Amino acid sequence: MNYLGPPDARDSRDPASGGGEETPLLSESFTAQTVTALRHLLTARVAAAGLTGDPAEDLVLAVHELVTNAVLHGGGRGRLDLYRRADLLVCEVTDHGHERGGDLPVNLPATNTPGGRGLWLAHHLTGALTLTRRPDGLTATVTASLRSDPSGSPEVATDRPPHP
Repeated sequence: MNYLGPPDARDSRDPASGGGEETPLLSESFTAQTVTALRHLLTARVAAAGLTGDPAEDLVLAVHELVTNAVLHGGGRGRLDLYRRADLLVCEVTDHGHERGGDLPVNLPATNTPGGRGLWLAHHLTGALTLTRRPDGLTATVTASLRSDPSGSPEVATDRPPHP
C-alpha cells in the first residue's frame, strides 16, 4: 500500500479525518467506451454533493486520469465509487490488472517521455493519492474536502498554489 499526501496520514477514528458513516453517491463499472459518460456523471454528482469551481474540476480531472489509467494499464475495465464521509468526498477507482511488483510512477517523468503523468496529476490535483494493491488489481483513492473556509469557498487539500 502506498500513501501519498496528508489526508491519509490521519487516524480514521479521528472525527476530523472524515471517519464515520459513508453515503454512496456513485458506483459505476467502466470500460474505454464509457469513460466520457462516466466523467459527465461524476461531474454532476460532485456538484450535487456541494463541491464546485476549481476544487471540483481538479477532483474530476484527477479521477478521469485514474479511470484512464485503469483502462490502459489495469485490464481495460474498472469500477468507480464516489461517496461522502462526513465533510470529505472520497473517490476510489479500482481496476483488474495483473501487473505485479515494482513501484508505480508517481513522479513527474522527463518532458521527452510520452505519457506516465496520470498518477502524478491525480496526486498533484488533489494533494493526496492512496494506492492499494490487491491480488486482483489496484485501487486508487483521492479525496476532496467539502468544508468551507470563512469566505464560503470549499477547502481542498492541494499542492497547487492558490488562484489569484
